[in-house]
Amino acid sequence: MRTSRLFSLVAFVASAVLGQPNDPRNIVTGSVIPDEFYADQPYVVKTNDGAWLCVITTGPGAEGAGGQHVVSLRSTDHGKTWEKAVDIEPNDGPEASYAVTLKSNSGRVYVFYNHNTDNLRQVIADKPTYPDGFNRRVDSLGHFVFKYTDDHGRTWSKQRYEIPQRDFEIDRKNPYGGKIKFFWTVGKAFAYKDAGYVPLHKVGGFGDGFFTSSEGVLLRSANIMAESDPSKIKWETLPDGEIGIRTPKGGGTIAEEHSFSVMSDGSIFCVFRTIDGYAAHTYSRDGGRTWEPSQYMRFADGRPMKHPRAANFAWRAENGKYLYWFHNHGGRFVREHPRQRSNAYEERNPVWLSGGVEADGPTGKIIRWSQPEIVLYDDDPIIRMSYPDLVEDGGKYYLTETQKDVARVHEIDPVLLAGLWGAAERPVPGKVGDVTFYQRSKRADHGKEDLRAGFSLDLWVNLASLDPGQTLLSSAGLALRTIAGGAVELTLTDGRSESRWASDPGSIAAGKPQHIVVIVDGGPKVISFVTNGLFNDGGEHRQYGWGRFSPHLKNVMGLGELKKSPAVLKLNVFNRYLRTAEAIASYLSGSR
Repeated sequence: MRTSRLFSLVAFVASAVLGQPNDPRNIVTGSVIPDEFYADQPYVVKTNDGAWLCVITTGPGAEGAGGQHVVSLRSTDHGKTWEKAVDIEPNDGPEASYAVTLKSNSGRVYVFYNHNTDNLRQVIADKPTYPDGFNRRVDSLGHFVFKYTDDHGRTWSKQRYEIPQRDFEIDRKNPYGGKIKFFWTVGKAFAYKDAGYVPLHKVGGFGDGFFTSSEGVLLRSANIMAESDPSKIKWETLPDGEIGIRTPKGGGTIAEEHSFSVMSDGSIFCVFRTIDGYAAHTYSRDGGRTWEPSQYMRFADGRPMKHPRAANFAWRAENGKYLYWFHNHGGRFVREHPRQRSNAYEERNPVWLSGGVEADGPTGKIIRWSQPEIVLYDDDPIIRMSYPDLVEDGGKYYLTETQKDVARVHEIDPVLLAGLWGAAERPVPGKVGDVTFYQRSKRADHGKEDLRAGFSLDLWVNLASLDPGQTLLSSAGLALRTIAGGAVELTLTDGRSESRWASDPGSIAAGKPQHIVVIVDGGPKVISFVTNGLFNDGGEHRQYGWGRFSPHLKNVMGLGELKKSPAVLKLNVFNRYLRTAEAIASYLSGSR
């Protein structure tokens, strides 16, 4: 078992050697949760003795390899260090995977997970993805079981208990007619009106994209919160009927990794991933027995929230507000891809958060979602950080996440959270000169020191026409010009390389004042536009509304001496990246 101390030290030394200033959004600044090699679903529950109890799926090989099993770890310092891992299941038994936890009224903690109890070594799968017609990855099938701890995770029950699953249509249509079930779980189990609920994702088969069809159910126990004898715990499978929570009408075959939140009026909110280019959501007003027709996630302004086939979880915070983890790209470019099921897994970096607040809807409470902010990133653009958890402790908020081989804990900036929940202030500009993204380090080889610098342009313009080629701002290292389609494009150059990115087509208009904020964020190396108070997400025109600039771009000269077009009514330049919420606050303050 790798130790958090060792890997935290490695991360610290690497950061020091590279000379990179701390950016808490950079995942390498987080505290490492120990694992064997593979690391998945690092979920935390606070025990009654004040510790964090983390369950994690780990093993000596890659995801799905032999030896995969579930362990738990305790931390008493908010995840900075961890006690020695405790095996919930041994690494020399059948695969045990994908655990979630639930704390009962007594403080007992239950852990629920997949267990390949029958030690199956292969199951029927689709050709030609599996040339001989068999899938030999067997960690998403078998039996759904639980164990429990009465000493806050120091030891676990020797006996495991199986949770019966009611057959659904998707089970009966699998190659075994439901006699062998395909499934897994993620996220959080939860309590509701003295009952316990555990999420489960039923799978129809294996093929292109691994899971070829899926839908969500809840396993409900009316007595688990109070019953001390685990053999007497009773279960039912919801929703009523034979069909689980699926995609909106006309959507694809994938609806999985359902995340649930109990709302102030007793409604249950559910969000889940699809291969349609957007995550989907639904509400239950009767404890999970029935669900409203699924819809794609939307910002409060009505625009759909893009998302690929990746975990996207929503959590209700103790203050009654919500946080939503997603990846902010997709749309028809995911939905229309020729290999839709497999391609949809791509691009999970950076991670964006949206803040949610409750509002009244026609059938009960609904959630209105803010525009997005980057909360975590990695310098490698194709790293897949995912399977998060939210932990609140002492008024602070923490996220866990994993890239499948390293799991970490990160504290969230409270200013970022305030903005997501509607308390952003109008930013105040400061003195701005040249911006340098990197410089020579003090290492012996004088290599690159990434300064993670950034800047933002905040301007009001009034264009007589939308003719392309109008230069709004310019300096030795920067130009902001109109381009075809009712958009503006930023070009950055250091004399050796050039980067550029544009706002969405149709994002600006002529003949009236327009507000444009260009955010150049040197942490994740992302350029984004907020025009007239709207974060540009690409719409139907492109998969990404935000774009990456080159990590080899050294500097931008002349920000303090920008030449302005007469069309520019007002300009503020900031020597840092602005958050989306700040850009919106600036817009709402008007052109004065």
